Amino acid sequence: MKKLLFGSALLMLSGFTDLAFAEEIAAPTVNKGDTAWMIVATVLVSLMVIPGLALFYGGMVRAKNMLSILLQVFVIFSLTAILWALYGYSIAFTEGNAFFGGFSKAFLAGVTPDSMAATFSKGIYIPEFIYVAFQLTFSAITPALIIGAFAERIKFSALLLFTVLWFSFCYLPMAHMVWYWAGPDAYTDASAAEAAGATAGFLFQKGALDFAGGTVVHINAGVAGLVGCLMIGKRIGYGKEFIAPHSLTMNMVGASLLWVGWFGFNAGSNLEANGLAALVFLNTLLAAAAATLSWLTIEWLVRGKPSLLGATSGAIAGLVAITPACGWAGPMGSIFLGLVAGAVCFWTVTRLKHILGYDDSLDAFGVHGIGGIIGALGTAVVASPALGGTGVWDYVGNAVAEYDMITQLISQSWGVATAIVWSGVVSFIAFKIADIMVGLRVDETSERQGLDITEHGESAYNL
Repeated sequence: MKKLLFGSALLMLSGFTDLAFAEEIAAPTVNKGDTAWMIVATVLVSLMVIPGLALFYGGMVRAKNMLSILLQVFVIFSLTAILWALYGYSIAFTEGNAFFGGFSKAFLAGVTPDSMAATFSKGIYIPEFIYVAFQLTFSAITPALIIGAFAERIKFSALLLFTVLWFSFCYLPMAHMVWYWAGPDAYTDASAAEAAGATAGFLFQKGALDFAGGTVVHINAGVAGLVGCLMIGKRIGYGKEFIAPHSLTMNMVGASLLWVGWFGFNAGSNLEANGLAALVFLNTLLAAAAATLSWLTIEWLVRGKPSLLGATSGAIAGLVAITPACGWAGPMGSIFLGLVAGAVCFWTVTRLKHILGYDDSLDAFGVHGIGGIIGALGTAVVASPALGGTGVWDYVGNAVAEYDMITQLISQSWGVATAIVWSGVVSFIAFKIADIMVGLRVDETSERQGLDITEHGESAYNL
């Protein structure tokens, strides 16, 4: 009997040993739960753009320009989707140099239903096709955000030409600089980590943290919008006539769709359906709520009345600010970022814009540019484990690394400065080329009549 038990124990031990060995050498596979979540997250980000951003922006312009905004967002989404598949994904997410990837996956060459993309956990992958689609939606919403800065006065042809140039030479390099790396499985030991790090994007190597797009999306788009509104000039009557939003109802619907879609934007950037994705989800919710209350409270105190436009603008400011920090902040840190973003962005769009005299029509720079800077720099603060943050994971030691707030703030500053300079220079050149080739601005008669009729031969409303 003792021999039988001993033999059974050996057999079981041998079985467990073989199983462990098999698991150790088994090829990585995708998780169906993670895949399902990423499909949902991609749909949510698409919802942010069409119809979310289109209605949010559309509600803020005058009725004679509503259709032009809807069409601009719709076509930018479609145009960048095709460019992303043709060459965008390859330049952003293949190995090249610190600033640009290569063309090895141009036309999505080599991407099949069986190919996989790394997540942020060792051995965990998702289908590459859904990663392509998810990142496509980010590349589409970013240039669409820019149009808010010069709404109601740009030629449609100039916008399309600018979008192609800006997408190719501004968005793609920024995405590569911030987000391209070899993946966690490459970080097996110190020497391997050093070798893998050398192939990563410029800002990734600098240690800049951007979980879901504070630099790549918001600062990038905000600065481009500022350059655009300065080069195109103010709207006719700006500062002299009362230019009011034509439908705050549409604006609120759009803001709500943006808020809902932002859960896919931020939590989807975790690439896995796990506890960290849940934290990101909560952080996104709390930051937007805090910024709504912050903006509204200050507006109430300063102007005597709280407004719906203030509430929707505050929510978006909070969502922008938490975007780079959402995977590293704790819930209380997210509330803090939201409160700061709501207050600072309110001051930017109500005071700074008028002091400096630029016409950022729908506050693309005031909310996305400034909110993105607050979030990017604030990430260094709220990520600290001492303040409830998660810290930064060390893939070699497989543990949270020792955290230095000042060092991280320097890294974040690299990200902010690079985004401002890169976007500023590329945007100026792209707008200049568009101006030379087709002209940036519609004529005065067309602007007074409205872009819906003069640019598109249609009207948003036929009452």
